[in-house]
Amino acid sequence: MVLPSEPEFEQALNELTSSLQVFLKANPEYQRALDVVQIPERVLQFRVVWEDDKGIPHVNRAFRVQYNSALGPYKGGLRLHPSVNLSILKFLGFEQTFKNALTGLNMGGGKGGSDFDPKGKSDNEIRRFCYAFMGELQRHIGKDTDVPAGDIGTGGREIAFMFGAYKKLRNEFVGVLTGKGLTWGGSNIRPEATGYGVIYYVEHMIAKAAPEIPLTSPNTLVSISGSGNVAQFAALKVIELGAKVLSLSDSKGSLIAEGGFTRELVTKIGALKLKGGSLDSLAHESGVAYHAGKRPWTLLEKVDIALPCATQNEVSAEEAEALVKAGVRIVAEGSNMGCTAEAIDVFENSRKKGGKGVWYAPGKASNCGGVAVSGLEMAQNSQRLQWAHADVDAKLKGIMTDCYQICLLAGEKWTEGAGGEVLPSLVVGANVAGFIKVADAMRAHGDWW
Repeated sequence: MVLPSEPEFEQALNELTSSLQVFLKANPEYQRALDVVQIPERVLQFRVVWEDDKGIPHVNRAFRVQYNSALGPYKGGLRLHPSVNLSILKFLGFEQTFKNALTGLNMGGGKGGSDFDPKGKSDNEIRRFCYAFMGELQRHIGKDTDVPAGDIGTGGREIAFMFGAYKKLRNEFVGVLTGKGLTWGGSNIRPEATGYGVIYYVEHMIAKAAPEIPLTSPNTLVSISGSGNVAQFAALKVIELGAKVLSLSDSKGSLIAEGGFTRELVTKIGALKLKGGSLDSLAHESGVAYHAGKRPWTLLEKVDIALPCATQNEVSAEEAEALVKAGVRIVAEGSNMGCTAEAIDVFENSRKKGGKGVWYAPGKASNCGGVAVSGLEMAQNSQRLQWAHADVDAKLKGIMTDCYQICLLAGEKWTEGAGGEVLPSLVVGANVAGFIKVADAMRAHGDWW
């Protein structure tokens, strides 16, 4: 049962359900699997009490949604942000279940976090929170049970503190968290994985639908939102390949560079964000214009590729219309559920017209590279090995290629009206392919029949 107070989860469930309609009509027995899979296996909620630097106690709400373990241990990030609530974490865990299925690795789906805000806190305050948080979470996770990772607000510093707390509390050094430091169990390419993976996925979309806008051309214009890990490394990969990055953003506004961002400026933004800074402090940088309170989607006259890489529902229907007007051909999410349902409708209706329409990839497909390399980190931890940078990058490229092919084939089979100039829906393809894999494993385990 979906509660009215869970709008983000309801949105994710509605997307999956609508995407499955043609498949369910042909395979009605799978309706039972849909009824079962939408309910999480376990939801944990607890309080976290921590002291600030003045010795004053504070309390935050914390959660871990262990959504589905049909394909492996629960796997998904920990979000630290004031917006965190059960609806958001249920939607993220639900999406994670099918995203992980699309990687081809043995991982279930989960998500967790707290309404704690790391911004403005000292390192010691963050450490005290992480230790208090892990004091409860450690009871419910493990290398073969539930393996959390980072997410918004949870970077390398926070993962390190949480790992240290787990190690002390459990007296064991195991791969219970991913996103660890390279010298103590982490994987090469993990920080870059989500951003790089989006670009590897987009390269396949371009090859099929828009070969006239290759990422190797300086004439290809790419708009990116966000300025965290995903956005930074997506931008750096685009710049490396040769295309032009026009935008980055944060919660306060957008930076637009009509001449294109340089590698040096993106690196500077990365250093700024590590210190908790905002893009408004770069408003006077040469070659950029800062737009307070605005996302980038309505600020550009011409865009070929749009990559939402900030947070959920960051592209509205109005902004989607603006992107279509600007000539966008490819939209791929680096964030989870980055587009509203209405925005997706704009892109999908454009696709149905054929020709120069927009081809849209949902986050559960295009941004699965992050969790894929987390899965590779788990494999390296199990072997007590660390694979070379080039080897992990090659495996990531292979996983994104396989994910694209799975989505394309399922989309071609289950999208109404696809064929000829009308491209298959990657939304349908990703949802159907991920759902079938999870549902079949659940049926084998006796969860439905």
